[in-house]
Amino acid sequence: MSPKVKFAFYLPPEKKEELERRYREDGSRSITAFIENAVGFYLDYLSANNAGAFLPAAVKSLIEGRLGMFEDRMASLLFKQTVEQDMAMNIIATSFELDEEYMRRQRGRSIANVKQTNGRLSFESIARNTGEG
Repeated sequence: MSPKVKFAFYLPPEKKEELERRYREDGSRSITAFIENAVGFYLDYLSANNAGAFLPAAVKSLIEGRLGMFEDRMASLLFKQTVEQDMAMNIIATSFELDEEYMRRQRGRSIANVKQTNGRLSFESIARNTGEG
């Protein structure tokens, strides 16, 4: 442990009262230890220049947990959607004889539809517009 240097430290009375209350809540062994921790934290914060690096571990863990749950849910939904899409494509492919040129034109129309609607397609809107393309 390095030697400590004593120096004058002035605070308004209300800040001193809060400091005396907070160091006990924090569990610090003394006001000096509490101030030393606070100064160290603030200096690290200034060095990092990123408040996100100082998120409490519990908050960080909660966010990571929620994001993990969201990722798992999205993966499950995408898998189910892909299975349904595969079923529909197989039913259509075995029901109709589709040539390469038709498939190429349809892919172009499908890309345009998705771009135009920003991916918000409905069966009803596609059925209404089948005669337009």
